[in-house]
Amino acid sequence: MAERKRILFVVNPISGGKRKTAFNKQVLEVLDLQKFNPTFQQTNHPNHAYELGKLAIEEKYDAVVAVGGDGTINELGSALVGSDIPLGIIPEGSGNGLALYLGIPMNEAAALRRLNRFEAVEVDSGLINDRNFFNIAGIGFDASVSDRFANENIRGPIGYLKSAINVLSNYKPCTYKLTIDGVQYEREAFMISVANSPQYGNNAYIAPQASVNDGVLDVCIVHKFPLYTLPMMVFHLFNKSADQSEYVEIIPGKEITIEREKDGAAHVDGEPFELGKKLDIRILPKSLRIIC
Repeated sequence: MAERKRILFVVNPISGGKRKTAFNKQVLEVLDLQKFNPTFQQTNHPNHAYELGKLAIEEKYDAVVAVGGDGTINELGSALVGSDIPLGIIPEGSGNGLALYLGIPMNEAAALRRLNRFEAVEVDSGLINDRNFFNIAGIGFDASVSDRFANENIRGPIGYLKSAINVLSNYKPCTYKLTIDGVQYEREAFMISVANSPQYGNNAYIAPQASVNDGVLDVCIVHKFPLYTLPMMVFHLFNKSADQSEYVEIIPGKEITIEREKDGAAHVDGEPFELGKKLDIRILPKSLRIIC
């Protein structure tokens, strides 16, 4: 009999506002234990998933599985970039943007059964001021919402909507200077999202044509728009037609620089960070393997 593959499950106990007390038991029921030998670790502080991912490389695990949302995936993916160890995903977040795009089931048991196939694809990742991202990074309105959402006591789509409404009430567009593959632009924008995959999560598509294996990032510039058009903007997001809006401009690129008037909020796969006035962004083609 072949030696069983060692899989480390990294569980974020608070992601998506879901309790995961029965998760280990379900793994032992659904995972093919003739093929796999599972180990479990819970995260208990920021960047803990990244640390566990690096440790998994040292200890020569055969795969590492993120049990959480896009933030947990980001930390583990950042640790595994450039290694041969594939990343598995059990979607347990508020948005689950990358998992939805990759077709990974939202149901726990179904996602675990998918792991049994152990088939991996190579995906691109982005780098923004030395931080990896696998889904979407951005500045402007969505970054301010992510910053506020991080401090909300309500998780999930309802909490995100509440944050968005609160930020929208006094948000002002900003002027940005962009250089995309050597071409310069200046734009007054509501927000700028740099997309590796098409959607934020919850099937809200900001860059409908984006792909995680096309070797480019989609720079999505949402221009200032009249408030009365907000329902149509939301419709475009959920109808996969944001690229058809007169207020949305999408420019593909591999090397991107964005300059703004001052330091401020940015989000990296939905997690808020304070970043400087200048953002250097580039694509890392086929830099991570994901089991899907």
